[in-house]
Amino acid sequence: MEGIFAVNKPVGISSHDVIYQLRRKTGIKRIGHAGTLDPLASGVLVVAIGREFTKQLDTIVKSEKEYIAEVFLGETSTTDDMEGVLRQAQDKNKTLANKTHKPSLSEIQDSIKQFVGKIMQTPPIYSAIKQKGKVAYKEARKGNALILEPREVEIRDIEIINYEFPIIKLRITCGKGVYIRSLARDIGEKLKTGGYMKSLVRTRVGEFRIEYAVKLED
Repeated sequence: MEGIFAVNKPVGISSHDVIYQLRRKTGIKRIGHAGTLDPLASGVLVVAIGREFTKQLDTIVKSEKEYIAEVFLGETSTTDDMEGVLRQAQDKNKTLANKTHKPSLSEIQDSIKQFVGKIMQTPPIYSAIKQKGKVAYKEARKGNALILEPREVEIRDIEIINYEFPIIKLRITCGKGVYIRSLARDIGEKLKTGGYMKSLVRTRVGEFRIEYAVKLED
C-alpha cells in the first residue's frame, strides 16, 4: 500500500479529510500530502503513504502546478471565493462599480498579461499563512484580520479558455505558493469590476495528472 500517487479530491472535503480516509482504509498512520486544496477546490492532491515516501513530499510541493479556474466578475468576496460574503464591487472612491460594464476580451487579455512572470501577490486573509505566530484565517474569523505582506510568486502562463460575462475560464500554470483566489481577486481589481474565484480544479502537480488520479471510494 506504500507509495506516492495522485488522488482526485472532490469538492466539499478538505485535504486533511482525504488523509483521514486513507488512514482509515489502509491502517497506516504515516500518510501526508503535497500542497493543500481548499474544500471548494477539486483535483490533483499528491499523497504519500509510508515513511520512505512522505520524505519526498517537500520536493513535490515545489513542482509546477496547473489549474482550471473560473473567475466571476462584478462582485467581490470576503474570502476571494464562493465561501465568503459576496458584495457588489466598489471602486477606490467607495462608489458602486457599474455592474453592467462588461470588459472586452482584449481588455481581459491585456490585464492578465500583467500577472505572468514573477509578481508580488498578497495572500487571502482567509488562508493558513502565519504572521508573528498567528494564523490568518483564525484571526479573520475573530474579526482581527491580519495585514498580510505581498510575497513574490511565479505565474508561468495564463490562457483564456472561455469568456462569457461574468465568467472568465482560465488555464493557469504556476510555481509554488500561488493563491489562485488572490489571482482572481487581482484580475477583478485590474478590470475595475471586482472578482472572485468561482471554481477551481487542479489538473496537474509536476508529473501527476488528473486523468491518472485515483478517485476516493465510499
